[in-house]
Amino acid sequence: MRRNRRVKILATLGPSSGDAATIEKLFRAGADVFRINMSHTSHPKLAELVALIRGVEQNVGRPIAILADLQGPKLRVGAFGAGPADLENGKTFTLDANEAPGDRNRVHLPHPEILLSVQPGHRLLLDDGKIRLRCTAKPDATTIVTVVEVGGRLSDRKGVSLPDTELPIGAVTEKDRADLDAALAQNVDWVALSFVQRPEDIAEVRAVAGNTVGILAKIEKPQAIDRLPEIIELADAIMVARGDLGVEMPLEKVPGLQKQMTRLCRRAGKPVVVATQMLESMIASPVPTRAEVSDVSIAVYEGADAIMLSAESAAGKYPVEAVTMMNAIAEEVERDSNYRQIIAAQRSEPEATSADAISAAARQIAETLDLAAIVCFTTSGSTGLRVARERPFPQLIALSPDPRMARRLSLVWGLHAVVSEDAHDVDEMVERAARVAFLEGVATPGQKIIISAGVPFGTPGSTNMLRIAEVVSGGHGR
Repeated sequence: MRRNRRVKILATLGPSSGDAATIEKLFRAGADVFRINMSHTSHPKLAELVALIRGVEQNVGRPIAILADLQGPKLRVGAFGAGPADLENGKTFTLDANEAPGDRNRVHLPHPEILLSVQPGHRLLLDDGKIRLRCTAKPDATTIVTVVEVGGRLSDRKGVSLPDTELPIGAVTEKDRADLDAALAQNVDWVALSFVQRPEDIAEVRAVAGNTVGILAKIEKPQAIDRLPEIIELADAIMVARGDLGVEMPLEKVPGLQKQMTRLCRRAGKPVVVATQMLESMIASPVPTRAEVSDVSIAVYEGADAIMLSAESAAGKYPVEAVTMMNAIAEEVERDSNYRQIIAAQRSEPEATSADAISAAARQIAETLDLAAIVCFTTSGSTGLRVARERPFPQLIALSPDPRMARRLSLVWGLHAVVSEDAHDVDEMVERAARVAFLEGVATPGQKIIISAGVPFGTPGSTNMLRIAEVVSGGHGR
């Protein structure tokens, strides 16, 4: 099965989509990667979902990627003694280490690191930004005195966001470490790290996981924006997590940041995922709003590697319809004559490396000669990423001898990953590439393909050769 689009689709699994039949329907409707949210998933349930996805993978005969999304630090206020409290504009409200129940004047904040780090002038956003406080005084290391700038009703255990404060804690909690170990034991393909603030957060996960799994950094805090190039360099992929980002930053800044991150990632050759509320109304409705369709299309026009569904596929009434709709939007955008012009206009100069030079040349030759496909042999995934960075218009096939790498590449723009043994010589390389292009329905006899590989064969990171080959009768190559 081959998609008729280049952008990939992530679908989150949950109560509406946690059985084998629905997972297969989601895949056939267009899902390329399945996200498992560890905020709501036990370790036994994780193992069950992974087994179900691998079963579907066997049924459909295609690599399917699994992303385990770590919860990250959840910062919340304590409880109130007499029910929710109404915070009034201009009034003083205190957050402190006192564990007594809260009232309209104060509440317990069970996070010493916040009490220590917040300084006068810093904002505190409560309940997804509905309530805004500003610190006016720090009488001691366990008390924050604030003025209510935007009031409202505050109830037990509502979340706290700190757009102005860098906390002296990593993005990996004890729960995350346990979830990471469980995810690695299940051989998931990607791990998403929530609430990244600094590059060191990525390094902390890398020290545990090594290169056995792709690390995706979710950008949802202003502190991460300040160090974005460093984070992109260390991570394997980036997610534009627009939900929390829109809480901690002015909403009007989010579209520009989405565009900035998409282009930075493309320049770096790292996949970028656009997420949150893409088809939100389809949680309860079988059709999206016109604005949501435009939102999805903008991400596709921008050249994002993947677009993601959250509650739409995890807990909504129409999970399969949501994936079907997202697939249809993406296909329609990519058929638009303006799409090619926009994607080509964003193309940056190749870096001064042999892999980048070879990949850029493969794209240019394939487009100039109107070849049927670019076929790249990739062991480490690097060659596939570099060719995808070029956003070529001929079909792009990545052949990898490693099933785990083929799955990981399912997240990358345009890559149709196929598990295949590595070639041992040039003749076998041509034969194998032509055969796969023929069997996958990409090239017919008489059409030509261009092949990217490395000599000596089977050596990771050695891409140094291009070969144009013709597909002949029976799918053979010459």
